[in-house]
Amino acid sequence: MRTRTTIAALVAAGLLATLTACEDGTSTSSKPEAAKTSASTELTQEQRDAARKAAGLPTEPKAAERQAYLDALNAIDPRIIKPGKEDQAVSRGINQCSSIKSTPNDRAKLSQLALERFTVDTRLPEISTTETGGKIVDAVRAHICPDF
Repeated sequence: MRTRTTIAALVAAGLLATLTACEDGTSTSSKPEAAKTSASTELTQEQRDAARKAAGLPTEPKAAERQAYLDALNAIDPRIIKPGKEDQAVSRGINQCSSIKSTPNDRAKLSQLALERFTVDTRLPEISTTETGGKIVDAVRAHICPDF
């Protein structure tokens, strides 16, 4: 039983790394290699949700929650979500939930992590403030991980 638990934990950690990775265009892997890897590790939504749950992360938001989250980010500043990168914004929100879960009461730290995670600090320095970071954290908490 212990071996099964250990294997499950390792699989969950590996899946988590795969699920929460954000593509930023800096990958050096070739498309054929990526396609081979993707085909051999394709997961169902249930498997992804189970891996996230095992890692202590929320499941993928439902369509309405996802749209409300994206709308909340756009209300803060429409440049926070890169054009055509809505999936990346959701992935970053799920990642932010891990920070929220580990330090739920350290708002200053969470705000700074949000600015970094959403690359506001480097792409949009004119809005890189604690207030903006806090608004991002509030959007994540409200729509991606309200139970954290």
